Amino acid sequence: MNETSVAADLSVCARCATMQRTCCQRAEILVTEGDIERIAAHTGRNDFWERRVPLDPAYLEPDDDDPNWQRYTTASDGTRRLLERRVDGDCTFLGARGCELELDVRPLVCRIYPYSYTEQGLDGLDDEYCPRAALSPDDRPMSELLEIPESVAETWRARLYEELRHGDA
Repeated sequence: MNETSVAADLSVCARCATMQRTCCQRAEILVTEGDIERIAAHTGRNDFWERRVPLDPAYLEPDDDDPNWQRYTTASDGTRRLLERRVDGDCTFLGARGCELELDVRPLVCRIYPYSYTEQGLDGLDDEYCPRAALSPDDRPMSELLEIPESVAETWRARLYEELRHGDA
């Protein structure tokens, strides 16, 4: 198999990983109690998440556009439920072909990306982690490349906030 067919065989996220550090390598992934339950049921594991203070202080900054985010996601001691990271910084579920979890099992924040959002709704695209120009020579939006229609992302966003409102930070 030549390099072109290997690239065509890889998911958009796996192709991104051949170009740069991905969102799965740079972001600290918040998980809800529902995410933990879904992933544990799928993998038979419960060692994939931890409660800790995010390494990046920006994760703890107040968000004027989403005033409840901190209250929903951060405990009084500054900790959050986050996916474990390997020693090299990669998400514990990042494999050679992208995420090892099926789409309907992934954390909700991962499913929603590259959309930005607040408790009130979707707020456009925020694909800062994506090398969109290299992945889409015809300049299609990342939501299209990842095949995530806005209506589906909105369903996941609503579910995320429902789980956040009913869980303990």
